[in-house]
Amino acid sequence: MNAHSAASLRRRNPAGCGRRRRGVTLIEVLVSVLVITVGLLGAAAMQAVMLRDNQGSYEYTQTSILTQSILDAMRANPAGVTGGAYDTAGYVCNAPNGAALAARDLARWITTLQSQMGSSACGSVSCAAAACTVRVRWDDSRATGGSAAHVVEMAAQL
Repeated sequence: MNAHSAASLRRRNPAGCGRRRRGVTLIEVLVSVLVITVGLLGAAAMQAVMLRDNQGSYEYTQTSILTQSILDAMRANPAGVTGGAYDTAGYVCNAPNGAALAARDLARWITTLQSQMGSSACGSVSCAAAACTVRVRWDDSRATGGSAAHVVEMAAQL
């Protein structure tokens, strides 16, 4: 190699320009950590909303099941229904006392409501002949858009 070709090589390839850079810079690492952090925070927020809404759905499902259970108990005791033993005259939040079948059914229903839905759960039963309406009220304020006095009503012909 002559002196002229060595000099031209140096001009075309100045010192350090031909080497490949390896690794990442600190700024690139910080940006990627920031992007991952924002993504994880978003996922955590979605998880919290999902859990809150899932609890509301669970409570609504439990209300439907428990409302059907008191209606089934009333179907098994038609004499109590026609005699007005199941009528609560408003919301009942404490399990009633009594030895009659209807009083025991209502006590079990209210106790189960409060164990499944929280201590704020109350129930109401009203019948006109064999047409009965069952209402359940509970605090659903934890759910997205929920209210402090959420009410579910179910009517049935017994």
